[in-house]
Amino acid sequence: MYKHILIPTDGSETAEKAVDAGIAFARDANARITWFTAVPEYVVPGEGELLSRRHDVSLEAHNIRSRALAEKILAEPARKARAAGIACATDHAQSNQPYEAIIAAATRHGCDLIFMSSHGRKVLPALFFGSETRDVLSHSTIPTLVYR
Repeated sequence: MYKHILIPTDGSETAEKAVDAGIAFARDANARITWFTAVPEYVVPGEGELLSRRHDVSLEAHNIRSRALAEKILAEPARKARAAGIACATDHAQSNQPYEAIIAAATRHGCDLIFMSSHGRKVLPALFFGSETRDVLSHSTIPTLVYR
């Protein structure tokens, strides 16, 4: 049924549970996986930061750090999938709205399913901390399977 699954991860313990479950799901579906992570965008320093020299990260340095962080987060899931014989690729984006980046990545890669974890927060903590899973479910037209 599903042939190309996007599995977003942030490297957290909760996301790691979905990594293993996503690999098993992809194996059963005979699907390939695109692993995805969103890392924070570059923030242009304000005048105060520049004058106090507290901001010493250039855009170029931020891009290098972002790529390294994404590669670190995605390396283990990709290794696990390949060890299980599943074709996979990795991708990342800089975004302060991860749910938007997840949906854009799934669309860009032609994925027919988003497979993601949920922290399972109750109503009040979800309102305070937000929920990327809830936002993907609310905004995506791509089927989304939530693993808890």
